[in-house]
Amino acid sequence: MGNKLSGKDLIKLGFPKNNSINIALGQINRYRKREKKESILTEAKEVLLYPEKFEGHGTWGKVAEGLIKPVQVRMHQLKTTRAPFTVFGENEIDERAKFQLYDALKLPISVAGALMPDAHSGYGLPIGGVLATDNAVIPYGVGVDIGCRMSLSIFDLPASHFRGKEHQLQAILKDNTKFGMNETHAVKADHDVFYKSEFQDIPLLKNLLPKAYKQLGSSGGGNHFVEFGIAKIDNPENEWKLGVGEYFAVLSHSGSRGLGANIAKHYTYLATKQCPLPKNVQHLAWLDLNTHDGQEYWLAMNLAGEYAKACHDDIHRRIAKAIGKKVMVTIENHHNFAWKEMVNGKECVVHRKGATPAAEGQLGIIPGSMTAPGYIVKGKGNAESLNSASHGAGRLFSRAKCKATFTQSEIKKVLKTNDVTLIGGNIDEAPMAYKDITKVMGNQTDLVEVLGTFTPKIVRMDR
Repeated sequence: MGNKLSGKDLIKLGFPKNNSINIALGQINRYRKREKKESILTEAKEVLLYPEKFEGHGTWGKVAEGLIKPVQVRMHQLKTTRAPFTVFGENEIDERAKFQLYDALKLPISVAGALMPDAHSGYGLPIGGVLATDNAVIPYGVGVDIGCRMSLSIFDLPASHFRGKEHQLQAILKDNTKFGMNETHAVKADHDVFYKSEFQDIPLLKNLLPKAYKQLGSSGGGNHFVEFGIAKIDNPENEWKLGVGEYFAVLSHSGSRGLGANIAKHYTYLATKQCPLPKNVQHLAWLDLNTHDGQEYWLAMNLAGEYAKACHDDIHRRIAKAIGKKVMVTIENHHNFAWKEMVNGKECVVHRKGATPAAEGQLGIIPGSMTAPGYIVKGKGNAESLNSASHGAGRLFSRAKCKATFTQSEIKKVLKTNDVTLIGGNIDEAPMAYKDITKVMGNQTDLVEVLGTFTPKIVRMDR
């Protein structure tokens, strides 16, 4: 017998002639192909005899599920009516974004939805879309950059700390941040997140661990940034130990890097295989949380979220060390994620794709653009928005349109007018690419209370 495991070997063991054989071969080829055939067959026999012992197991869990209660793969049709929804700032949102939400609201799993005032069309759910579903998670409803988030560190330093330190601060940003596909820190940092059991238990994540370790504390391309600016506190929280005033601060925006992108790709593929849908909504394929893949994605997604936070913590730690000052206040939030939350008295999975969680009393940061202020906010817990708010100003021009419309000299002029220094940055992130943040905030006074603002001064982005 050859050393490559085949379906015939599994049938000889007694495996039923159904999809469990394909699943087993797929898992073995993906994660165990370097191992001896004999040892794999010994394990496979054990799985066949006692499948319940292997439920949730990294390699064999899916095979066990195929033996006990196979996932039903059947074509799903959209409902003819939409689940209830609310659109905030309707006149500022393009029709395509609305129709993307309308399609999502017709999924048989949809319970409720909302569109934030910064919304624009995306892939899958619109950016600024919020969707509550019944016991199912849509990998593309979370998005490719799982756990993309904001983090603001306010120092006990006055805004005047900028005076005469422009070059020194630019150097600190350049030395302590890494951007794009290939840049990583020369001195790597360790973190508790790398010791989480998911990195060992889920084969996909085990393979991604070296990449995650390498990329810790780095930011991606596109609209990701790290910037120095002025935090103006108008309405401090008691625990902040900060009075009303203007402070030196650092704001970062990025997500879970290659780890999150690979998780998104893998489980989106599995969802589209398991959940056939009409072609125009196939990218909204979901994973049932009662299935092996649904459970595994949920664990992987949450790990990617923790990793994204770890990346921000590392960035802020490096910068605080270079400045030589302690951070007084940190305000942070995800805006690409899914949570289990109560909606109309029922536990649902709430997807926020480019939306800030805004439950009552929940703190968050909503950035503007590199020349417009961001807002430090406290959620009002509005049920109609599914406890959400916008995640920024929202795009007015697509990336392609920016390249066709704006020039570098126009961008330089706008930066100079606003007294902002930019390190890196492409035309597709031109300040003019974004909607007016004050208008967006005006359209969500029912969703958040403003506690203060953050005005960028030195911005670092990918080149």
